[in-house]
Amino acid sequence: MKLKSIELTNFRNYDSLSLSFSDSVNVFLGENAQGKTNLLEAIYVLAIAKSARTSHDKDLIKWDSDYGKIKGRLFRHGDTTPLELIISGKGKKAKANHLEKRKLSEYVGLCNVVMFAPEDLLLVKGSPAGRRRFIDIEMGQIAPVYIHDLAEYQKVLQQRNALLRDYSKRPAGLEPLLDILTEKLIQLASEIVFRRLKFVLQLNEQAGPIHSEISNKREKLSVVYQFGHSHVLDGSERSKIEKSYESDYKRVRSREIERGTTLIGPHRDDLKFFVNDRDVQTFGSQGQQRTAALAVKLAEIELIRHEVGEYPLLLLDDVLSELDDIRKTHLLEVFKEKVQTFVTTTSIDGLDHRLLERATLYQIHQGKVESLKA
Repeated sequence: MKLKSIELTNFRNYDSLSLSFSDSVNVFLGENAQGKTNLLEAIYVLAIAKSARTSHDKDLIKWDSDYGKIKGRLFRHGDTTPLELIISGKGKKAKANHLEKRKLSEYVGLCNVVMFAPEDLLLVKGSPAGRRRFIDIEMGQIAPVYIHDLAEYQKVLQQRNALLRDYSKRPAGLEPLLDILTEKLIQLASEIVFRRLKFVLQLNEQAGPIHSEISNKREKLSVVYQFGHSHVLDGSERSKIEKSYESDYKRVRSREIERGTTLIGPHRDDLKFFVNDRDVQTFGSQGQQRTAALAVKLAEIELIRHEVGEYPLLLLDDVLSELDDIRKTHLLEVFKEKVQTFVTTTSIDGLDHRLLERATLYQIHQGKVESLKA
């Protein structure tokens, strides 16, 4: 898939912008705080309908404006599809082929992206919330129904937590409602975890060989789904996961009532990374952690291609300067005429000649974009 063009209105520091892109490599040059990352973010938001930098939609709208708009033309499976996302205080409206989508879950997945920024190198040693977000975003792109299930889970989780907080104060008559919410939560949690386990299996199939190649076949990477409680669920069948949850929720019920919160579920799960059977989060060097993170990000690209039939867009936000020559070389291998790539940088001096040979350059200054010759 290729993003042919983008139009921005009142997005971040852009009043109005219309830009066409190369099918190969697009490099955005400029000093810091000029709008490079904002342009990359706009592409990401057009695809995912949310930002990787902020959870507040109002931050995406230009100061003193009532709304922001992103439009793009996407070439995929032989057809060009117009995409449009409008962001306002009332929420987001998404259109594809000029038709408004009733739910964002019907829109996400039409355009697939993989974002790689310096903070993604902290994927391995960062927070569990960051790793759960990584899973949710990637799975949402290849299985839109997952977004719906996750949203429903969060809704039921909030209701159940509110009930648990009230339970210790006035338990009379609340037990039947708690049973109903627990049953609904188990159904949703089982579906989410079943899909996550399948995703992690696919991730291992792609990331393992990539990591082996980067480490010159000296190291073996494995990614393990870690449940947020002691009991390990059997992921072979959805029904077995559901039965495990039923047993676990009965076991911790008194503690949940005492603490006023749900102690078990996909909202507490995590990913663990092992290199040569050693926990790289705890015992790995910074180099090993970065290699594992890079392998996982590159595996995303292949996984999406396998699932949707085309390579996603690749967004590199000033990440090349953070990689050594070995890791940079493996990342550049991805560019070989198969992935449309968008790169931000403050200078082309550090960019590899293989990248520049196919690159279209854009100079960005104070929200103004000018096309340059490589």
